[in-house]
Amino acid sequence: MNKLIKWLGRIFLLAVLVIGGVSIYGYQQWQQLEKTPIATTESPLFVVSRGETSGSLISRLSQHEVPSYVRKLWLRVHPELAAVRQGTYKFAPEASVREALQAIVDGDTYRLQVTLVEGLRLSDWLQRLANAEYLDVILDGQSEAEIAKQLGLDNKKLEGWLLPETYSYTPGDTDLSILQRAFDEMKVFVEQEWPERQSDLPITTPYEALILASIIEKETGIAEERPLIASVFVNRMRVGMRLQTDPTVIYGMGEDYDGNIRKKDLQTHTPYNTYMIDGLPPSPIAMASKEAIMATLHPLDSSYYYFVAMGEGRHYFSKSLREHNNAVRRYILKR
Repeated sequence: MNKLIKWLGRIFLLAVLVIGGVSIYGYQQWQQLEKTPIATTESPLFVVSRGETSGSLISRLSQHEVPSYVRKLWLRVHPELAAVRQGTYKFAPEASVREALQAIVDGDTYRLQVTLVEGLRLSDWLQRLANAEYLDVILDGQSEAEIAKQLGLDNKKLEGWLLPETYSYTPGDTDLSILQRAFDEMKVFVEQEWPERQSDLPITTPYEALILASIIEKETGIAEERPLIASVFVNRMRVGMRLQTDPTVIYGMGEDYDGNIRKKDLQTHTPYNTYMIDGLPPSPIAMASKEAIMATLHPLDSSYYYFVAMGEGRHYFSKSLREHNNAVRRYILKR
């Protein structure tokens, strides 16, 4: 009998030690979930796929293996962390497993963005997309006409058809998908605003509006000047004057432009040299903003036919050639 009691006592003691050990181990695991920083990975982004659970995410986030029973017990105490949301997340290096899981439950996804700036060309945009992080590049080496065809544009020239904006995307999206959104948004915007344009404008199609808007975009970065610049070009077109704008000359020069425009460049005939051609060039010379397009469709009513740069991006506007020449001597020649 005494032997049986001793044997049972030993079994009980062993059970207590085992349970105690398991409890201590479980408590340590619990503390790791509460405070331990997340595991480091090569990529700073953490992707949660559809169908993943809090339990599986804990295993991925934790620096150490966490037993299933510890995860289940911990989630019972924290039921608010059960409903995770798919998406891409970016955590601070010092974030704990609990903090990371809370961000996933809150849907605090990491929003990648790329800004496509007005006044730039398609080639500039393609380079910016190529440098965007986690964006798949599939347009490398394709021509402007090939890209336009993929976007559904029946035009070999894509310049001017894309809306400058900041676009959000997720890892795995392509440069083509960003351009598709830019094209679709520009198309919708132009279709909405063209019918509301000012009457008797000397432009007859939405495409001509994009061409003129691109010139206005290149001539000034000052918001309040755009309607004034538009009024100058509209006034010139109404009386048959040539636009005589340097940005079109530069565009027509292509790779030959080295930062300077010389007299011979102004006298060299290209389809875009508005010192040599009448009316508008055949296509836009840059990506135009909504503001430049609105200025084109709603120019100010003015008597200005000339403008000259005064410095700091601003211009002096003149009604006559004599006044303009005086302004050139004052602001350009410094006489």
